[in-house]
Amino acid sequence: MNFKHLRYFWLVAKTGSIARASEQLHLTPQTLSGQIGLLEEQLEEPLFVKRGRGLELTDAGRLAFRYAQDIFSLGSELEESLRGYRAGGRPVEFRVGIADSVSKTIAYWLIEPATRLGGPVHLVCREGTLDEFIAELGAHRLDLVIAGEPIPPSARVRAYNHRLGTSAVSFFSAPGLRKALRGRFPACLDGAPTLVPTAASAVRRRLDQWFETNNIRPRILGEFDDTALMKAFGQRGAGVFIGPSVLESEIENQYGVKVVGRAAEVVEEHFAISVERRLTHPCVVAISQAARNQLS
Repeated sequence: MNFKHLRYFWLVAKTGSIARASEQLHLTPQTLSGQIGLLEEQLEEPLFVKRGRGLELTDAGRLAFRYAQDIFSLGSELEESLRGYRAGGRPVEFRVGIADSVSKTIAYWLIEPATRLGGPVHLVCREGTLDEFIAELGAHRLDLVIAGEPIPPSARVRAYNHRLGTSAVSFFSAPGLRKALRGRFPACLDGAPTLVPTAASAVRRRLDQWFETNNIRPRILGEFDDTALMKAFGQRGAGVFIGPSVLESEIENQYGVKVVGRAAEVVEEHFAISVERRLTHPCVVAISQAARNQLS
């Protein structure tokens, strides 16, 4: 779609007159009328009908106007936000919901680029369920949701999945437990005390399939919604646990654990869910670009 034509249509609809809109755009009425005609041809729908000396929107025109209003209002908000950055004025508020199935380490890694935009950002992070956050998105109380799975088709909120990428998982353990594991990876996991995400997480289903494919029967000692708690137990030697391979060094340094092995076939997916079809919020754009540069 030609957004210049859409903007012309939007201004005519707002002013109610081709003559008034052409004055604002510094175009002749004939030129402006021709540009709107091109948009109508592309959409295969008439957008205006004549009513006396004025124009009235058709049903298709009213629908197009609502979308155009959203598009150009967001553009104005973006310009205002960026002016605030440059002026060093009030911080841009960035409200993020982090689904409870997402590792806190990966959540930090994904969100952190938003704090490096060169201007003040007021970051508000909340943790909860994906269903809860979808409703919050619909009410415009969140700018973004970070999740390990896409928004379900049954959701009643108009929101969009923006795939950030995938990360393979690695197995970690405390040094003492690592020495006690027998054999080479992955056979050393057979019968080993293991800490895993709960069955509600997408990665758990992939992990169970990987265990079955490799004929491994780990001794499951704990299942966790909170991956930070799982890592805390693993740090104390309670069992082997998984984490994103892309963050191996960070996990080893933070928890004092060692990599046992890598399972390239088991991947965690990462999604940014937003009410924006086309990302415009500067913080969300920064997150998306950084993730796509570093994730597969």
